[in-house]
Amino acid sequence: MSAPPPPPTLLDPSIFASLEAKLEEETQIRDAISQLVQRLDRSVATAQGLLSRVHSTPRARYPQLVAQVESAVKDEAAIIGELDKVASQHPYYKYNHKWSRSVQHAIGTAIYCAWLGGFPPKAPEAEDASAEAPSSSTSKEAEIGRLLTLEEVGAIFSVPTNLKSRDAFHLTIEEYLLSLADLTSDLARLATNAVTLGDFQLPLTISAFVKDLFAGFQLLNLKNDIIRKRADGVKYDIKRVEDVVYDLSLRGLIKRPEAAGGADTEMEAAE
Repeated sequence: MSAPPPPPTLLDPSIFASLEAKLEEETQIRDAISQLVQRLDRSVATAQGLLSRVHSTPRARYPQLVAQVESAVKDEAAIIGELDKVASQHPYYKYNHKWSRSVQHAIGTAIYCAWLGGFPPKAPEAEDASAEAPSSSTSKEAEIGRLLTLEEVGAIFSVPTNLKSRDAFHLTIEEYLLSLADLTSDLARLATNAVTLGDFQLPLTISAFVKDLFAGFQLLNLKNDIIRKRADGVKYDIKRVEDVVYDLSLRGLIKRPEAAGGADTEMEAAE
């Protein structure tokens, strides 16, 4: 008596073969992105290490330090360019969690470098002249307290910002705002160390800047919990800087505002 025929196959084996191929492809994509992010993290760490030297560097030597940081940020930009090419081939929000924190730190190094006088803005008519006379921008490099816009940061890294028209790699407003919150903490520390180096005017510049920055945050309707908490934390950095300025004022190490001085003179004359 012959054996009964085998039951028909209910599932097509090619379905799982296809799924296996897709999973392997996604694994390769994740690995490629992870390798780029690791390289970016190392490059960011180099830039942050250079920036940490500002706390023991007199202001007269900022241009030399800033030049080194600019070079490190350009290395970051090269890696971000590679990341842009890989990530833009896939939906942005599928993999952005892998690089968002690292890109935020990279943005922070560029913003801090510019605040210290790096990446000076070039006038259109002066671009040709600057190529012939590279030392002519030295005075601009010494400009302290300039805040890069998100678009200027995007130009430094040669990637788009806040994309809405297409699904591709870009720098986000959230990454930019979180970088600004990190900046205030670094500046609050710098205010204290500047006094140690005998620079009594820098804390005044920092104080005015962080107050303006906090006022800017207050104008925003922040619905992101993380950004809102970090923005609220800026007021503690303001307090740290204000304590430094207050101590300098008590010791008579900074000039009083002209308006206050004029008022005192008028009061003395009236008496």
